[in-house]
Amino acid sequence: MAIRQLWKFTGSLIGLLALLAVLIAANILLNRVRARVDLTEEKLYTLSEGTRTVLKSLDGPVTLKFFFSGSSPEVPVPLKNFARQVEDLLKEYELASGGKVLVETYDPEPDSDAEEWAQRYGLAGEQLGIMNFALYMGLVAVKGDTLSALPFLDPRNEAMLEYNITRMIARVANPKKPVVGILSSLPVMGVRAFPYAMPGQPRPKNQPPWVAFQDLNKDYEVRQLPVDVDAIDPDLDVLIAVHPKAISEKTQYAIDQFVLRGGRLLAFIDPMCLADAMNQEAAMGMARPMSDLGRLPAAWGITYDPDQVVADLTASTRVQRGDNVVEDNPMFLTLRNANISGKDIVTSSLESLGLPIAGAFSGTGTEGLSVGSLLVSSEQSALISFFSAQLGGEAVRREFKSGLKRLNLSIRLQGKFKTAFPQGKPKAAPDQEKKDPAESAKEPAKPEDTTPALKESIKASTVILVADVDMLYDPFAVQEMPIFGQRVFQPLNDNVNFFANALEQLSGSVDLLQIRARGRIERPFDRVQDLQSEAQQRWMMQERTLQEQLAATQTRLESLQSQKDKSQRFILSAEQEQEIAKFKQEQIKTQRELKQVRKNLREGIEELGVKVKVINILAVPVLVCLAGLAFGWRRRQSMRL
Repeated sequence: MAIRQLWKFTGSLIGLLALLAVLIAANILLNRVRARVDLTEEKLYTLSEGTRTVLKSLDGPVTLKFFFSGSSPEVPVPLKNFARQVEDLLKEYELASGGKVLVETYDPEPDSDAEEWAQRYGLAGEQLGIMNFALYMGLVAVKGDTLSALPFLDPRNEAMLEYNITRMIARVANPKKPVVGILSSLPVMGVRAFPYAMPGQPRPKNQPPWVAFQDLNKDYEVRQLPVDVDAIDPDLDVLIAVHPKAISEKTQYAIDQFVLRGGRLLAFIDPMCLADAMNQEAAMGMARPMSDLGRLPAAWGITYDPDQVVADLTASTRVQRGDNVVEDNPMFLTLRNANISGKDIVTSSLESLGLPIAGAFSGTGTEGLSVGSLLVSSEQSALISFFSAQLGGEAVRREFKSGLKRLNLSIRLQGKFKTAFPQGKPKAAPDQEKKDPAESAKEPAKPEDTTPALKESIKASTVILVADVDMLYDPFAVQEMPIFGQRVFQPLNDNVNFFANALEQLSGSVDLLQIRARGRIERPFDRVQDLQSEAQQRWMMQERTLQEQLAATQTRLESLQSQKDKSQRFILSAEQEQEIAKFKQEQIKTQRELKQVRKNLREGIEELGVKVKVINILAVPVLVCLAGLAFGWRRRQSMRL
C-alpha cells in the first residue's frame, strides 16, 4: 500500500514537472509571437486600413526613432505607462510594414549621445524636478535625408497618436507638398504686428494663427491670397475660402474659373460671423458680419440665404449670456452622431461638432453634379431671420415653430460644374473705370489676362460648403491648457478634425482620413441627452400655453377696462377680478406641471444612473459566478462518464 502511494505521489510530481516544463517551453516559443485581440467597440488599439495602405505604399525603409527618458526615477508612472503603449504601437507598425518600418528606441540620459541626437532632431526636453532633469518623449521619422519629428507626445492626445505617426511617415515618404491657397477676410494665419509703437502707446502684439491653421505649413505649401484676388494660379490644388466678406464679382469669377479648371474648393461662409463681429467691435466697425459666395451657389443649383439662421431645439447648447445668465440657445448648435454623416469619409470618424449661429443650404445641384449632406440639423429645427436671431435664445425658443425637416449645414458637390458667368469675365467696377489717369499711371501695369473663359468644367471637381465660420475660431474649437510651460490646446469638439479631414481629402491624402480620431474614451450620455430634450420640448409647450393664456387674459382685461367710464378706470370690476383670479389658478396649475416635468426628468436620469451602476457593479461578478458553476457542472458530468 505504501509503495502504491509512493508511485502515485512520484507520478503526480513528474506530471507537475512535465507541465511546468511545457509551460516554460511554450512561454519561450510564444514570446516571439505577437498576438492580441482588440475588444474595444471602435477598435481603438488596432492599426486602421489607412495606416496599412500607407505602409504598403512605401518605396523604401523608414526609421522611427523613439526617444524616452525611461531610466530616470523622476519620470511619473503614468508617463512610463504611456511610453510602453507607444512602444507597443510602434512594434505594430514594424510588423504591419513587412520590414519597411524600422523602430529604434533611445534613452537620452543627461550628457549622452542619445540626448545630443534628440536635441539635433529638435525634440523638446521638458524640465522636471529640482535638478532640472530634462524629460524627453518624442518621435522622429527618417527616410534618407528627409525627417519629420513629433517633439513631445502628449498622453492626452492618445486618440490622435496613430494618425500623427502615420502622417509623419507619409510626410517623409512623400516630401512634395500639395499647394493650398487661403482667401480670408479674417486673420486665420495670424498677424505680425509692426515692430514699433507710438510714444506712450504699448507695443502691438503678434496674433498667432488659429489652431486649425497653425500646422498647415507642415503638410502643405500654403499661399495667402488677397481678398480681392482676380486670378488664381493654375498650380493651386485646393482653395480655402474663409468668410469671403463682401466678395466682389471679379473674385467670384476667379473662383468660378478655378473650379472649372478642376481645382477643389473648401468654403466656410456665415450669416452671422461672431469672429468678425468681435474684430469689428475692437476696430469700432459697423458692417454686418456676414459672408457668401455671390452668384456661385445658384449656378451650381444650390440655395443659400445669408439673411436666415438655423435654430434647432434638439441641438441647442448651454451658453452663458453677457448678463451671466446660462440658457439653452438653439442657435448655438452641438451636432452629434445623428447630425453627422456616417457614410462620408470626411465625417465618419467624428462624434461632436459645435456650430455657433450657422446658415443652411438647399437644392439638388445642376445636371452633372451630385450633392451629399455632411452635416444636418435635426427635425426640430427651422430657419429664422437674422434680426430674430439677435433677440437671443430665450426669445427664439418662445416663438419657435419647427419646420419638421432636416437642414443642410454642410454639403459636398462633386462632378462637372457650370459657370456662373456665361457672358464671360465681368467688367471692372465703375469706381475703377473712373480712376484718375494720373493715379493709374503711378501703379505698375498688370499683365492682361488672356486666358479664355471656361463655360463648364474641363474635368470633374469637388466643392465642400460649410454654412458656418466660427466653428474654426479658437474659442469655439479648442481650450488652451498649459503643460510643461508650453501652450497645448485641448479640442472641445471635432471641429479642427473636420477641417483637417476635408482638406486632406480635397488635397488627395485619402488614406489618412481613415485614421483620425476613430474613437474617444469619453462618450456622451445619449440617453440622458434624449431625456433632457424630451423634457425641454414638454416644458416649452406648457410654457407657451401659459404665455398664450396670459395674453388672452390681458386682452380680456383691456376689453373690460375699455367698457368702464373714466370715473371707474382705476377700480377693478367684478369681471376683471374674476378673470385675474382665473388666470392665477391656471398659472399655479401650469407651474405645478412644470415642476413635475423637472421632477420626472431628475427621476429618469437617477433611475438610468442606478441601472448603469447595477450593471457595472453586479453584472460582471454574476457572469463570472455563472461561468464557474457551468464549468464545475460540466466537469462533474464528464467525471461521471
